[in-house]
Amino acid sequence: MVLSDVDIKRYIEKGKIRISPDLPPEQFGSCSVDFRLGAEFNIFEYSRHAYIDLRDRGGIQDIMRPVTVPAGEPFVLQPHEFVLAITEEHLELDDDILGRLEGRSSLGRIGIIVHGTAGLFDPGWRGKATLELSNLGRMPVALYPGMRICSFTFEQVSTPVSVPYYKKPSNKYAGQTKPLASRLVGEIKGS
Repeated sequence: MVLSDVDIKRYIEKGKIRISPDLPPEQFGSCSVDFRLGAEFNIFEYSRHAYIDLRDRGGIQDIMRPVTVPAGEPFVLQPHEFVLAITEEHLELDDDILGRLEGRSSLGRIGIIVHGTAGLFDPGWRGKATLELSNLGRMPVALYPGMRICSFTFEQVSTPVSVPYYKKPSNKYAGQTKPLASRLVGEIKGS
């Protein structure tokens, strides 16, 4: 069951959902919480690499360039561009709560997509959310760190999970504070 704003606030008070920094009232929706865009991005170096090789142990991070946007300046997302970004907020979920990252309709209406597939945050998640930003439109869009970029909804799972995400030996992204590239390398047969 998706939590209402009343339950989200109650779970925050109880410490079952922990978000820092504290959220102002305007970031709460009826059944969601808005998160803001951070200032750090990872950009693919298209001109230096012909393709992404999922068997290359050098890693995908090696073909990306980190960018930090100075305060007050925009990050301009070009048409058909794909970049990774990070939220300003840090999220921690108890072992019986899951989160779902959702795009914002106002951004979707100008072609900005905030996640392709990675919208589920397992019980026991701890860290900032990496955003998979794409501009499906024909015009560049200026995105400003600090703007509301996505929302989270939360669900109570039937029982606490046996192994929360942060305790899984195979977790790849627990505790992230910067936009991390895919860590898929090494999972591909033959690599």
